[in-house]
Amino acid sequence: MHFSPVNILGLMSGTSLDGLDLCLVQFEGDGGVKWKILKAETRPYDPKLVMKLKQAHLQSDNEIQLLDQEIGERFAKDCEAFLEELHVDVVASHGHTIKHRPDLGYTLQIGDSKPIQTKLKCPVIYDFRTQDVELGGQGAPLVPIGDELLFGEYDFCVNIGGFANFSTRMDNERIAADICPVNVVLNTLAEKLGRSYDDKGSIARGGKVDCDFLEKLNELGFYSASLPKSLGREWVDREIWPILKSSELSEEDALATFTEHAAIQIAQVVSHGRALFTGGGVKNEFLIERIREHSTAQIEIPSAQLVDFKEALVFALLGLLRIHSQINVLASVTGAKQDHISGQILGDFYVKKEG
Repeated sequence: MHFSPVNILGLMSGTSLDGLDLCLVQFEGDGGVKWKILKAETRPYDPKLVMKLKQAHLQSDNEIQLLDQEIGERFAKDCEAFLEELHVDVVASHGHTIKHRPDLGYTLQIGDSKPIQTKLKCPVIYDFRTQDVELGGQGAPLVPIGDELLFGEYDFCVNIGGFANFSTRMDNERIAADICPVNVVLNTLAEKLGRSYDDKGSIARGGKVDCDFLEKLNELGFYSASLPKSLGREWVDREIWPILKSSELSEEDALATFTEHAAIQIAQVVSHGRALFTGGGVKNEFLIERIREHSTAQIEIPSAQLVDFKEALVFALLGLLRIHSQINVLASVTGAKQDHISGQILGDFYVKKEG
């Protein structure tokens, strides 16, 4: 692609519920894609909003519609405060996933784009997942197109957030999948001890691994299922919490055991070569130690900015590809019938191409 510099703001709200990630990226096309992060920031959610998002998948359609509007207005205010005097051409918003059942033919991200478009007066690209599910895909993960175009020198790209996921190349095509739940479980266990998360994995480090509980977790059918596959909160509610509740472990031992479980599952997938690790979960030093213990891969953790904002960066890239009518979702990753160009567009844009 050849195109003039364009500033795209990527928005990502993940299952860790730590807040809205905003990443303003300048892209320039010279045959490939050059990129530079101009500014990146996480704007935390207050406890009341966190609780609403946690329970959103249980709400009625009317309640979800109201929350969709509330989140959209919150995103718009955060974008305005974040940008200050910085110029933005396009916003690419992932939204916040509250329902994800591709096996039943649906996925739902909330965060109404109209307030964003109205406040920033620029086009907003949103709803990147629905079309893929309609084409028979998992609707996830979407980040691997960024791994392919921006981080292709690595054998594996791994993100650890609410869930861990990976992408790699196999037989000359990009493949990817979710690996296992991570912070979506660890944070909830830490909250029972009055913490919002297990800082550096210190609580888990002091706990004891329960081998019977660990074995039950590792035997869950998802781990032996073939690709493509993805996870959501519904799966955690259905499969993980019943095992945890029946174990009668202390929170400390449950944290230790689930951390070991996550480390084993990640290491089984990321078993060799160079691996780029990003996402909030890499700040869990104990988890990373345990992954290194189980894997021979060379685990590389980049700058703090890239650790925290790689997903938001890649959603900005998805927006870039969308406005240039370029494929931004890979069938080899999601299992859809074909590669495709995904994302709904709110507002008008004009792209000046060069060459």
